[in-house]
Amino acid sequence: MSTIPEGFTSVTPYVVMDDAGAAIEFYKKALGATEKMRFPTPDGGVMYAEIQVGNSRIMMGNPSPDCGGKSAKSLGGSPVSFYLYVEDIEAAFSKAKDAGMLVKKGIEDMFWGDRMGTLTDPFNVEWTIAQHIRDVSPEEMQEAMKNMTCG
Repeated sequence: MSTIPEGFTSVTPYVVMDDAGAAIEFYKKALGATEKMRFPTPDGGVMYAEIQVGNSRIMMGNPSPDCGGKSAKSLGGSPVSFYLYVEDIEAAFSKAKDAGMLVKKGIEDMFWGDRMGTLTDPFNVEWTIAQHIRDVSPEEMQEAMKNMTCG
């Protein structure tokens, strides 16, 4: 027996969603997610669920008065975002946008070797979709960071 369950990595995000059921359906449409399991609450909400996006699992559930946890929407944003590597950045970005994600930053080539763009989903969670396009040495990256600005 492995100490990490099959299909998981050593770090697996757990996200509290205002409506985890709606989030699962949205992520299926926007990101090609597959639902792995769902445990409903008596009132039809989601106590616990797992989805697969690419080769990564994400755990999620609705907020629970007994267990705590607040959604990004209830907090007005989140310090956590997802960085999703894909095979075709243009197709994946367009699919997410067409499904209802709002573009925060359009697709562009970055100095660290990724082509990427950032969107926000209807649940106030940020997703950066990226495709690795070239390998960059640590020295080249350090030099490029000297001229980096955020904004």
